[in-house]
Amino acid sequence: MTQVHGVSAYSIVHEDESMVVVNKPADWSVAGRESATAKHKGGVLLDRLKEAGAEDLLPAHRIDDAVGGLVVFAKTKTGLDFLSGQFQSKTVQRIYRGLAVVATEAEATDITSMALVRDARGGLPAEFEVNYALAPDEHVLGRMHVYRKKGGRPAFTVFRVLESFGRFVWFEAQPETSRQKQIQAHLAAVGAPVLGDDDHGLPEVRLLLSGLKRGYKGRESERPMVDGLALLATKLTLRHPESREEMTFEIELPKQFEIALKNLRKFSR
Repeated sequence: MTQVHGVSAYSIVHEDESMVVVNKPADWSVAGRESATAKHKGGVLLDRLKEAGAEDLLPAHRIDDAVGGLVVFAKTKTGLDFLSGQFQSKTVQRIYRGLAVVATEAEATDITSMALVRDARGGLPAEFEVNYALAPDEHVLGRMHVYRKKGGRPAFTVFRVLESFGRFVWFEAQPETSRQKQIQAHLAAVGAPVLGDDDHGLPEVRLLLSGLKRGYKGRESERPMVDGLALLATKLTLRHPESREEMTFEIELPKQFEIALKNLRKFSR
């Protein structure tokens, strides 16, 4: 296969005879038909890779369109079977990072009927698990319905708080299952939706410098520090389809996340 060369919108993290690991931009589809969001922002990653010279790439897994980060493609059917089998058997370690909004009790009534997860100070605990089943909401397009008992497909996520900034939390998520919009739905269910999650969370809440910095004197038409869903697939650990060697891939944070964290650390302490 012709070597794949990254363009400005995506980058190749790793490539060899058997597989390609790509850093997908947020709001791009991995493969298949474009969603309305993906069509507006960038399109289908697999199509762009083919335009750049890739042939016969096969996606070993998928991540949500709105989520940027690591995606694995196989170059052969044998490689696909081995790679996708790891995702199906839950032996791949997948790490996501993002910003969540700790909802007030009043806000939470609009986004969840489940019990809120809070520590003694009213924030998120240092580590917690969410084990609610999920299925597409029959009444709201793009939203996942959360089931407390019967219904849906099993879904399990472990969350860790990396840094707390009062209203906002920098978190790490390790999903044990691979349901659509799993992290977003699970965090919303416990009253701490992902920043920028208009389907499950608090669309009116945006991370603005004016909301952090006293005496802000910036532009009147201020833009949020993080544009779109504040969630990234940042790290993957799996075994190579040929050598069976364990390999770990990790991406750096996009600039907007670095800026957001810098300002949160500076003005929210």
